[in-house]
Amino acid sequence: MNKSLLMASLIAAAALVACGKKEEMPAPPPAPVAAPAAVADAAASAAEAVASAAGSVADAAATAAAAAASMAASK
Repeated sequence: MNKSLLMASLIAAAALVACGKKEEMPAPPPAPVAAPAAVADAAASAAEAVASAAGSVADAAATAAAAAASMAASK
């Protein structure tokens, strides 16, 4: 009885191992999609506007610094 119980449990264990879940390969990532021309144009326009604004702010800061230096020198 012990031998037949042992054999039955070994066969059951082998069956469980054989029918185990197999590891699946992950799906490859999707290919990058090119941005539409309208989006690219809008991004370029926004970048140009930011650069222009930054230049204006730098000019205003330089003018303010020069005025402050001039006022300090005249005191």
